[in-house]
Formats: sequence, C-alpha cells, structure tokens
Amino acid sequence: MQLFRFANPVFLYLLLLLPVIILLYIINELRKKKSLKRLGDINLVSGLVPEMSRIRPIIKFILQLIAVSAGIIMLSRPQFGSKIEDIKKQGVEVIIALDVSNSMLAEDIQPNRLTRAKQAISRLVDNLDNDKIGLIVFAGDAYIQIPVTTDYISAKMFLSSINPNIVPKQGTAIGAAINLGVRSFSPGEGKSKAMIIITDGENHEDDPVKAAEEASKAGIVIHTLGIGSTEGVPIPVINNGRKDYLKDVDGNTVITRLDEEILKKIALSTNGNYVRASNSNIGLDEIFRDIKKMKKQDLESTMYTEYNDQFQVFAAIALFLLLFDFMIMERKNRRLVNIRLFKFKV
Repeated sequence: MQLFRFANPVFLYLLLLLPVIILLYIINELRKKKSLKRLGDINLVSGLVPEMSRIRPIIKFILQLIAVSAGIIMLSRPQFGSKIEDIKKQGVEVIIALDVSNSMLAEDIQPNRLTRAKQAISRLVDNLDNDKIGLIVFAGDAYIQIPVTTDYISAKMFLSSINPNIVPKQGTAIGAAINLGVRSFSPGEGKSKAMIIITDGENHEDDPVKAAEEASKAGIVIHTLGIGSTEGVPIPVINNGRKDYLKDVDGNTVITRLDEEILKKIALSTNGNYVRASNSNIGLDEIFRDIKKMKKQDLESTMYTEYNDQFQVFAAIALFLLLFDFMIMERKNRRLVNIRLFKFKV
C-alpha cells in the first residue's frame, strides 16, 4: 500500500545535476572576483560602480535553483493515494533471510558478499509482479526488516540501508532466521510459501537443520544460497581510516569459509534447492525460477488503486519563483535607491 508515489520517478535523477550547477556557479563567481582584482582593490571598484549589488545575483541564483528543483519534482508527478481497495492476485509468498554478520563483508565475491547479495535482491524485486516478498536479516539473532508486502518500492528503500551495524548481536544464527520466517508468513495461506536463505553458512548459534524440518512440516520450502569461497578469506575492517582484517582474541586473523554442507542439508530437508554463488552469477534468479513453478495462490493485499496528481503545487511554486526572479534586478536602480518609504526626523 503506497500513500505517496512519483508517477515518473526517473525524472528525479535530474536532481543530481543541482550540485553540478552550484559548483559551476561558484567557479564563475570566483572568476569574476579574480577579474575585479586585476582592476584594483575590490572595495574601490565597488565604490566606482555604486549600483552594483553583491547579494542580488546570489538571491536570483537561489530562486532559480529552487524553481528548477520544483520543476523537476513537477515532471516526476508526485501523487497521493485517494482510493483504497482489497486486491486479490495469484502469486507466491517469499521471505528472504539475509545474513548480515561481519563475515559477509569478505571480498571473495566482489565487491563483497553482502553488497552483491543486496544487488541481486534488488534486481529480483524489480522483476516481481503479483508476488509478496518479505526480508529478514540475521547475525547472532534474527530480525524482521520488511514484513511480507507487495510494496516493492519500500522494500528496495529498506534494502539499501542494510549493513552489519543494524543488528546488535554478531554471530550466525540460521535457525533463528528460519523460525522467525515461519512465523512471518501471512496466516491462513498454507500453499506457495518459500524462504531463500543467503549466507556463508558458518552457523555458530543453533541447529538450523532441525528448524528447517519444522518449517517443512508447515509446508514451507527453503532454498539456500551459499555465498563465499570454501578456501577461506579474511574479513576486512576499517581501523582509524585504514583497511585491516578482523582478528580474534589471540590476535590471529579470522578466516571465513563457506559451509556448503549445512546449507545443502537445510535445503534437502524441505525439498528445496542449494545454489552456490559466484562472481559471475549470484544464483538468486535460478532459485526464484524454481519458486515461480510452485502452485499459485490467492494473495490478498490492500492497495491504493487511484491517485491524485499534486504536480500543480510545484508548478505554481516554480512559476512564482521565476516571476519573482524576473522582478529582481541584478543592479540597484539609481532612481529607486534613494526612495524612502518612511522618513524619521531626528
């Protein structure tokens, strides 16, 4: 359910040009100042040209900048939802459990395991249509990051903020993620439920195979995606602005290795599939193709089906600012500069 959206969000990328415009303006002003210095003392030159104003060009530029911003937002067509309906669609319900432990920062999958996994999930969300998706993050414990939803835009927004610092407890508790996932599916929908666990498989906290067996009894199919190398690599960390590698209490470099066996057992216990990620292919699309073959079910969701455009507000703001900018002269008017609306006698 989306209360607010942009009908043409691609135009928002034009806002990235604003810092460039500001930078060009600053460079141009510095060049002007340098040119004035060649003529002599700036204060002296300003006295010779009393109608010259320093603040008015800045005000005009700010007005123009805000007007351009309002125009870009206008082109993006901001909309507010005006009509809510309960929608039934045929699809599957998928919960992705993403490992966010420190070991997911290892760089055997470029640029690192976690970033590549997030990129793959983002592409997957772009290809969803009628399906519901939820996201669980886990390390030493598991947490719901996104409840099952068809609001794909919000899902991608929350996905971008995921990093190891969002969980208070480090470790790898795959079993806790499975148990939380079982409780997170929509109630009363006994078919077409699947979980995708993305992890390096180094479980330190619980018994994930037992948790998977309980999930299988609830009719949930679990697919596992192993990300990392079996040879083992160090875990990069930043100390005082410099890149280092994670050390244990004895000062030895911690090596993280992909544990494929545990991930294969989890998938096998629920009739799911295990896929190993590589730099060329993460494998998430392959897993989702298998999920799409599951029997579809009616998925109910509450959504805004009608939206009211709000671009008129931003069009009015842009027009008003441009008119105001047109009325402001860059130089002081010699006839108006001495006009005083209020005169005081001393």
